[in-house]
Amino acid sequence: MATAVWAAARLLRGSAALCARPKFGSPAHRRFSSGATYPNIPLSSPLPGVPKPIFATVDGQEKFETKVTTLDNGLRVASQNKFGQFCTLGILINSGSRYEAKYLSGIAHFLEKLAFSSTARFDSKDEILLTLEKHGGICDCQTSRDTTMYAVSADSKGLDTVVGLLADVVLHPRLTDEEIEMTRMAVQFELEDLNMRPDPEPLLTEMIHEAAFRENTVGLHRFCPVENIGKIDREVLHSYLKNYYTPDRMVLAGVGVEHEHLVECARKYLLGVQPAWGAPGAVDVDSSVAQYTGGIIKVERDMSNVSLGPTPIPELTHIMVGLESCSFLEEDFIPFAVLNMMMGGGGSFSAGGPGKGMFSRLYLNVLNRHHWMYNATSYHHSYEDTGLLCIHASADPRQVREMVEIITKEFILMGRTVDLVRTGASLAPDVAVSHRCRSHRLSCSLWSLRVCPKDSVLVFFSKFLQNGHLYKTDKCKVFLGPFCVGS
Repeated sequence: MATAVWAAARLLRGSAALCARPKFGSPAHRRFSSGATYPNIPLSSPLPGVPKPIFATVDGQEKFETKVTTLDNGLRVASQNKFGQFCTLGILINSGSRYEAKYLSGIAHFLEKLAFSSTARFDSKDEILLTLEKHGGICDCQTSRDTTMYAVSADSKGLDTVVGLLADVVLHPRLTDEEIEMTRMAVQFELEDLNMRPDPEPLLTEMIHEAAFRENTVGLHRFCPVENIGKIDREVLHSYLKNYYTPDRMVLAGVGVEHEHLVECARKYLLGVQPAWGAPGAVDVDSSVAQYTGGIIKVERDMSNVSLGPTPIPELTHIMVGLESCSFLEEDFIPFAVLNMMMGGGGSFSAGGPGKGMFSRLYLNVLNRHHWMYNATSYHHSYEDTGLLCIHASADPRQVREMVEIITKEFILMGRTVDLVRTGASLAPDVAVSHRCRSHRLSCSLWSLRVCPKDSVLVFFSKFLQNGHLYKTDKCKVFLGPFCVGS
């Protein structure tokens, strides 16, 4: 007992002595910090032997100017310098599902899955990823209806390696039988996954394009049909690549790199190179212009087994109603973008936060007034020679007729001036923010929205709608889900 009391007293005396010490030690010596290395230097002074940091400046490389150079073979090199250690590079090719009219549908889908596989220089995808890993890089490939993109983000110091890797991936893929067989399995799985998703938006987008542009250009299947999975082989892929993977249809784009260095790398790896499919030179390129046809597609399907988990979701019928718009090269593209923003919309839980998008037309006039509608969202797809403005809606199968009437009414009421002015007022702050951050990159058309929304784009847009442009063409409609008798 005495021993315990003595130990406790000693512990207390030690604690008291510790508390009696000054809370902070002498500024000349810090035992448990890096201050011991530089004992008498205040934090406001630079440390000796430490390199001076480089900060961003408002001039020089901070000017976000896009530079474009065309090589002798027709390939364009575009770049934009940006302060930072990392860069993003990509080879964009004017190819996609719209060019498959003379081929088996689904080639672009296959090429997307085959990207960054074995090449002439790299024996496997793992070797490619290991090479990128040395520069902290990642890679990706995406295809749309009219564009294929191979992209890499990595440290700027590895620019030469990355450009060489991209060139090898695009121009020298091996396309082995094993890789093609694995791609068939991946495509099959993706098609099954699309049919099992609770969100049918990808399928509806595919269907609305098929209805709007029947059997031509952007109306061709973006996803590989099931019946073509076993038919696409190396010979078919090489035939397509020979016509559409040509230098004059390619752009090497980079952000965060010096333009001269990027052009030098492009000349080294992309100029005078023999691709894996033989001598370059397109023989049979499809230059068809999109022809809007309009139409209706109905797919009756049991949606009761589609769910994210054990709790079933409501059984819904999904529709999409669309009209032809314009291409992104026309001056009417901005009014259509404003219209899409004005319509807005979303699902039951897609607002993203309090008040976010809650004052768009589809929220105010559709979702807030008709409780039985689960979704109402506006989409705008724009291409080089055409466009498509559409609204996706979902509701109980017994109320399909009423749902179609409501969506059609919203199309008719699009040209009300009061809504156009309100949209211009809501868009102006976004344009102002863009001007404050990138004043020299703001286009004149967007600047006119901020300066005078009523007297420029919006007045033109109001006349554009009220003159009936949207109503001179046939509507396209698609239906997906269970149908009730009479709907």
